[in-house]
Formats: sequence, C-alpha cells, structure tokens
Amino acid sequence: MKAVQFVESIPRYALGKAVGAVYRPFLWSGLSCLRYGEVREPRLPGGQWVRIRIALGGICGSDLAVALLHASPATEPFSSFPFVVGHENVGRIIEVGSDVAGFAPGDRVIADPVLHCAVRGLAEPCPACRRGDTNLCERFTEGDLAPGLLVGACRDTGGSWGEQMVAHQVQLHRVPDHLSDEAALLAEPLSVALHATMRNWPDDDSSVLVVGVGVVGCLVVAALRALGSRARIVVIARHRFQAELAESFGADEVILGSRGSDHYGRVAKAFGARVLRPILGKPVLVGGADQAFDCVGSAASVDDGLRFVRSGGRLVVIGLTGVLKETDWTPLWQDEVEVRGSSMYSTELFRGQRMTTFAVALALLSEGRLDLAHLVTHRFPLRDYRRALETVTDKRHNEVVKAVLVP
Repeated sequence: MKAVQFVESIPRYALGKAVGAVYRPFLWSGLSCLRYGEVREPRLPGGQWVRIRIALGGICGSDLAVALLHASPATEPFSSFPFVVGHENVGRIIEVGSDVAGFAPGDRVIADPVLHCAVRGLAEPCPACRRGDTNLCERFTEGDLAPGLLVGACRDTGGSWGEQMVAHQVQLHRVPDHLSDEAALLAEPLSVALHATMRNWPDDDSSVLVVGVGVVGCLVVAALRALGSRARIVVIARHRFQAELAESFGADEVILGSRGSDHYGRVAKAFGARVLRPILGKPVLVGGADQAFDCVGSAASVDDGLRFVRSGGRLVVIGLTGVLKETDWTPLWQDEVEVRGSSMYSTELFRGQRMTTFAVALALLSEGRLDLAHLVTHRFPLRDYRRALETVTDKRHNEVVKAVLVP
C-alpha cells in the first residue's frame, strides 16, 4: 500500500534540523525523515482487530510537529519506527478478526487512536486505564504492540496517512449515516477540545481566554457553547479568518493579532485588568481571565497565558508544549497560577453517564448541536502530501483550517 512514513535515521534527522531551519521544504523533500512510497500492509495483531480502508486522514498539529522535527525527544520512547504518520481518521472496515463482535466489513467507522492497555492485550489494566484515563496509560510500551501512544506513532498499526490501518474493536466508533466523512473526521479534534473543557469547566459567571484559534482553539469555543457554558469567552486570533470562525462558534470578543505594542493593552481592557510596564521585559497584568486555554503550546503562548490569567487563575495547556526556553514562570509562584495539562481524550461524565470522549463528540455531531464539516477547507491526494505540508505551514496566505489527505 502507499503511505507516508517517518523513518528513524540520525543522519536524516540531523540534516533535517540543520537545513530545515533555513529551508523548510527540505523537511519533506525525501532527504529528511519523511518518505512516501510502497509499504507493507499492517497485519491484524489478533482476533479482536479490524482492517480499515482510510477515506480521509487529517493533518493535525502533532503531525506537523513530527514533520517539522519539533516533537520533543521525550516522546521518542513512546514511538516505534518506521511508523505511518496520521491519527485523525475515517474509513470503512474491509477485514475483521475472528473474535470481533458488533462490526462487519463495510461499516464506516472512526478509531480512537490511543493504544492503551485493552488495545495492547493486557488483561490487567494499569491504574490509569482502570479509572478511565486511557490517555494516561502507564503501559504504552508493553503488550502485543510495539511502543506507541497513538495510531500514527506505532509501526504495527499503520496510520491515516496511508491507504489502510488496523484498529482494535474497543477503539471503534460507528459513524451515523447522516454524518459526512468530513464531519466524522472532526470528531478527533473535537474530542481534544471536549476533554480539555469538560475536565476544566468554567463557572457561568467566569471569564475564559482562548489563546490561538486554529482548529482546536475554535473547537474549545464550540465545545463550551454546545455544552451550555455561559462564561464570557475572549479569543486571541492570529488571522482574520480564524477570528470569524471563533465568533461564529460563540466567542464574545476577538483580539486579532498575536503580537504588537497594544496586545497587552487590549487583553487588559477585555478583562478589566491593569498593565504595568517594568524597566526591562514584557508588560505585567494585574488581573486578567479566570481561566485560559493555551491552544498553541509555544514558549510565547505559554508566557502570555501565564500573564493573562488573574491571581489564583488557571492556565490549561492543550498545545503540544515541549522544551520552553523563553517562558517566564514568575506568575506561577507570585500569583499562584494553576497550570494544568490536557492530553488527547479519555472518558467523560456526560448526561449522567461515563463514556468515551469520542462518544460524546459523536453524540453532539449526530444531534446537530455542532456543524463542523465546513472546517475541512483543503483536500489533497495522498501522493501530494508535500504540497499539503507546504499549504498548511502557510496558513495566513492559504486560510487553512483543516486539511485532509485522501488515499
């Protein structure tokens, strides 16, 4: 089958880091760690597995981190090489194992990509999986599979940047007939936003700041409103098309532009805070949002998020934060700011029941509480993955919201 793989090669990695820093297209030139071509179809690891023919594979921020060689070395032990990139998926089952129940060839499904204890064939789940926090599984390197947090980082499963992948039956969610492939694909980033918001739910009389409104940032706003939050939501958007999307999902106010001399002033005005200007360094806010969601994960966005929440406020980091070299952590201790991470998705309490975050996302989509298919703005044949990466790394000129690959 055809697929885009990430290969383990220290010379390619070193060359990519050096040349890619000055000429980004080198990173998908075929001389770096990404390569496109014929690869072996993944085998079914056991009787409870199915094979899926991919209809759409999404291009996610974490995929870009892999392609751009920005992923932290701390994630490397939880990967196995070479792996087919991509975890946002929708497709049809084309083969079922002997012990699969409830699914058949032809079923249209999405697969929760997390490779936790049950997927790995471990009879005794770890403490995290036992309490439903499958995203925090302690055994991502054990069991029947090679190491990997997710489909798309494990050499045994394939990924959605390929023609086929395999999934365990506990990962599968059937797509309702009335949902398009595009809407179904968005269940994964919606689940990221739902997990972050449902685990950090704001009071109705509180204020929320969303830093960065790419797909996940927009879906944080959408998730809050779809679940009934009446909190005041202010977003910081880099591009006008992102600002318009955030407003359409229910943001109360948009601060356009990620930098500039009046950036801090506009944030302060939005939350009734005061701006103090030290002799050296960035401005300091007194007051701010009750809670902020950082959907970027850069040193600058985390630094801003810490400054933009009030004393005793909370910063929830959703973006893929790695090694931060220019973040001032003073507000952490001086203002007793709480910093919490949010990783992927797991299970949530929804309408009195404990269910997977993916099931919550599909319920909201199926009921029409959210319409997300229009967020897929760009489609590329799989063989054109280089053009796809060129496009999504220049969002300002191309107005990319969500791009997908079509095997």
